[in-house]
Amino acid sequence: MSNERISMRKIKEVLRHRLTLKLSRKTTACILNIGRTTVREYEKRFRASGLSWPLLEDMADSRLEAIFFPPPHLLCNRPLPSLDYLVKEMMRPNVTLALLWEEYKKAHPDGYQYSQFAKLYRDHRMTLAYSMRQEHKAGEKGFVDFGKVEGIRLLDPVTHLLIPTSLFVYAWGASTALFALATPDETLPSWTTAHVACFDYFDCAPKALVPDNTKAAVTKSCRYEPDLNPTYADLAAHYGLCVMPARPYRPKDKGKVENAVLLAKRWILARLRDRVFYSLKDLNDAVLTHVDDFNERLLKRLKVTRWSLFVSVHLGVAASGKDKQW
Repeated sequence: MSNERISMRKIKEVLRHRLTLKLSRKTTACILNIGRTTVREYEKRFRASGLSWPLLEDMADSRLEAIFFPPPHLLCNRPLPSLDYLVKEMMRPNVTLALLWEEYKKAHPDGYQYSQFAKLYRDHRMTLAYSMRQEHKAGEKGFVDFGKVEGIRLLDPVTHLLIPTSLFVYAWGASTALFALATPDETLPSWTTAHVACFDYFDCAPKALVPDNTKAAVTKSCRYEPDLNPTYADLAAHYGLCVMPARPYRPKDKGKVENAVLLAKRWILARLRDRVFYSLKDLNDAVLTHVDDFNERLLKRLKVTRWSLFVSVHLGVAASGKDKQW
């Protein structure tokens, strides 16, 4: 059979020449400019489909294609692994696809061999993200960034003038659980204070932080050896973690938090657009309430919430001690 599948229109022509016109395979192949083995292959698929000739006039090509070319797992009676379960388990520390396959084979001795098992997993992963597909282990990385607060009215209680604010956003690499906090500016004190509040919120810290090259984090940006702000380096040492700044002009290095900033603006700040605040504390009380709500929103593809995913992939791996690092 040819390597490239022919169109459904031509497949119907193959069947018409063979079953209606009663032409030989050789003549059919010559007329349609295809190989005889291709003619034989589609005859075989037609007989296996259980369809009758002539085909129903209202049968869509997509329906016919699904019958002629069923997904690989429908061609046999092997049990299909739970692909969403595999994705979630692969987020957990030290879990490999080979281990998950061994567990699958113990439960289903007649199941798929490793190569097909891995292909099913990779194909499913391709449907979950569209750019720079990275696999993150639980507790491995946290992504941090500042974003401008827009559309929120924080007023000075005396002058009633608008007070500009920024939004600190943190996102876990594995679960994408999010934390956000409004800050008066993007200075070093606001940066470090927000980190402490974030670690208190999750009751843990990651093994590595991935910030942008903001002045609060990096005093001298460099692709290979950036110089960390000394205070930020001290904070990292206190919590027992390392800092891995994103490369300059490489936004996909911290795509998780870039997307998290956008989501925080759309799903948190947008819901506060009609309220007026007179203190940063009142604003943050409202922000954190919506952070909780956002983390409880259902992820459509995985059918779980960010918070339940955070708990499930991190559960049981928290270290004891003051830093409570995963």
